[in-house]
Amino acid sequence: MSMSLSLPPISTTFLSPPTFQYTHGYSKIFAFWHHRGRERLRLAPMVKGPHGFFRVSCSSFRGERGAAEFESGAEEEEEESNSDEEEVEVETEENWNFGSCLLPDRWDVLGLGQAMVDFSGMVDDEFLNKLGLEKGTRKVVNHEERGRVLQAMDGCSYKAAAGGSLSNSLVALARLGSRPIGGPALNVAMAGSVGSDPLGGFYRTKLHRANVQFLSAPIKDGTTGTVIVLTTPDAHRTMLSYQGMPSTVNYDPSLASIVSKTNILVVEGYLFEFPDTIKTITKACEEARRCGALVAVTASDVSCIERHYDDFWEIIGNHADIVFANSDEARALCHFASKESPISATRYLSHFVPLISVTDGPRGSYIGVKGEAVYIPPSPCVPVDTCGAGDAYASGMLYGILRGVSDLKGMGTLASRVAATVVGQQGTRLRVQDAVELAESFAFHYGSSTIRSDVGSDHISSL
Repeated sequence: MSMSLSLPPISTTFLSPPTFQYTHGYSKIFAFWHHRGRERLRLAPMVKGPHGFFRVSCSSFRGERGAAEFESGAEEEEEESNSDEEEVEVETEENWNFGSCLLPDRWDVLGLGQAMVDFSGMVDDEFLNKLGLEKGTRKVVNHEERGRVLQAMDGCSYKAAAGGSLSNSLVALARLGSRPIGGPALNVAMAGSVGSDPLGGFYRTKLHRANVQFLSAPIKDGTTGTVIVLTTPDAHRTMLSYQGMPSTVNYDPSLASIVSKTNILVVEGYLFEFPDTIKTITKACEEARRCGALVAVTASDVSCIERHYDDFWEIIGNHADIVFANSDEARALCHFASKESPISATRYLSHFVPLISVTDGPRGSYIGVKGEAVYIPPSPCVPVDTCGAGDAYASGMLYGILRGVSDLKGMGTLASRVAATVVGQQGTRLRVQDAVELAESFAFHYGSSTIRSDVGSDHISSL
């Protein structure tokens, strides 16, 4: 038996991205200024003086002791960084509305999650000690703490990027499906909480460039969430997460309309950290299921699961068709001890959710269906940066579902290859050319064949 999800073909044309105005939140910030008389704005550091904020430098955005690059980072494509300094076309955020760009009739995938701008930089242990930060931990900070850390980073070289686990998966999926290889080009979108500040516009513009449309209107006078990633020479990452203000996602008529026009709704687990967002998640999942869409949930983080265990199971047990997790997250969802194997957790979770995807680092991955688990061996690669591997794996799974893959082994093999490609590079984003080559190879090997796995009930047509 071969699987068919009967997902409709979609075509669309997009106009220029919506953009933003300047607001401030801490003593040293980045703002946007008109550049060389052109209809563009450029990023520049702003410092608070006795008469308000003023721009530090006309020719660059270097601080007194180091460079602070407000650009896409190493993972962005070459075509996005042809110039020495980042330029972003902008309009006024307050005039933005859903009519400002031509949207498709339906979305293949809609992600509901956190819109977070990543600030990443190299620091030493002394830097962490001065700020009282414990190396290798993840911590939620408030607005003032974020400003204090960013100000301290003035002497460091760091970059800003449109980040977040969900956005990594969506960008990879959009790039895998950017061309009609094995099916029509895919339409991918995201919704979430974003402020009307420059960071919000930066985030929206970066996703638009990657063919992921950010559909939520900016929150007036709101601030966009950020994650500060501080990496020490021994490769330990210390992460400081600021949720943004207000840190919530409202279920309004616009979001309801978008959800009703999607084929797969992906809910990011980090959303469970937002106050009252469980109501929005529940309503979105109910609407998606009512309209015949699949619902996928990413587990996101062990500590997040532990803090919101009942909320996770409220959604997973009642609405989820697909769950993405790593081995630690899968054990946390099962309340299993660390000694329990990933395959045991996969089998257990598959009794409650039709399709379970559990990654286990360099040891491979498992896909669970109806109490059984299919083992997917890892794809060979020389590891460079493991950050974003799980996000890439999820994109491969989603791509396989949307392309009508007939069995789990083939789908998992594709997902493993996508993850290995990202692990073998610096940065979390799947590159455009790599995505095209993966899609072409996948269509060649699996487009006209059915590959059987070890489990007789491994087809996901039951979804």
